[in-house]
Amino acid sequence: MSDTAKLIVAMAGLVLAAPPARAAALPTVTLANPSVSLSFAVSYLAQDLGLFRKNGLDVKLVEINGVGALNAVISGSAEFSQSSGPSFTRAAAKGQRLLAIAELADRPSSVVILRKSLAEQAGFDPAAPLSVRARLLEGRTIAVDAVNSINHAYVRVLAARGGFDPEAIKLAIMPSPSAAAAFETKAIDGFASGPPWPEKPVLAGEAVVVASGPNGDPPDALPFASLVLVTRPETCAKTPDYCIAMGKSFAEASSFLHTHREESLALLGKRLPGFDPTLLASLYGEMLKYAPDPPVPTLKALENDEIFSVDAGLLAPDDRLKDYDGLFTDRYVR
Repeated sequence: MSDTAKLIVAMAGLVLAAPPARAAALPTVTLANPSVSLSFAVSYLAQDLGLFRKNGLDVKLVEINGVGALNAVISGSAEFSQSSGPSFTRAAAKGQRLLAIAELADRPSSVVILRKSLAEQAGFDPAAPLSVRARLLEGRTIAVDAVNSINHAYVRVLAARGGFDPEAIKLAIMPSPSAAAAFETKAIDGFASGPPWPEKPVLAGEAVVVASGPNGDPPDALPFASLVLVTRPETCAKTPDYCIAMGKSFAEASSFLHTHREESLALLGKRLPGFDPTLLASLYGEMLKYAPDPPVPTLKALENDEIFSVDAGLLAPDDRLKDYDGLFTDRYVR
């Protein structure tokens, strides 16, 4: 064999031995969540099960407190956010019309707790009507994650149901982990949050539940789009594959949550390592109460979101939307 032939054979061997070419990088998008909570369980599962990547996207999950997550989409710094329906419809009423492509909670996920000793002093009855239970919050210091957030709106609606001025509740603004710590030190009287933060002191016998969205408080607000996956309309128009991938991933993750209890709890436990697995397991049924499968946006739920904002005093009745055209679609989750 000539030297030239030997060189060709050697080079062929190197080619055959070379590692396979790296797969093309997936497009990256940012998904903004307003807090850490089981309210966002479906997004956690979509990422941890690899569903986003399977459906063609590299999704970067970031936490931007309260309505900041929605504002990140409005400003263009995030392609998607999981935001409260009332915040979404209030933004539309102010001319900032986004697009909801999934409804991830169809009732409020907020729970409001109060220190047990204070509740007992006031003669708390867990079976009393919501209007009676809500009056326990008057004059108390209650923490919410952000001004104008769903938890803030929920506390204000409770005040309205209790027949007193929402300003009579002293607000402390802090994220849920800080609220839980402040409750332990008795710096606040209670707080409003999604699970599992309020349930931990309740299980420990330190707090009582004044109102629970997952259990249907207030009943006249249902159905209620507590959490929607939103984006700018131009995102779906210019890059439809992004919206198809996000919608499909959330739909698949929602189905998984409803059908794979133990596997879901194992993954969610890694997201919230400081919580007793027994507590998280006890909340599995609560999650299913507000996590629709499939996560289809509905007109009635968005209409109730606006009524909720009006009742909370965060939207003037005359500012309500005249129509919801172009604000939501179910094409990506069907």
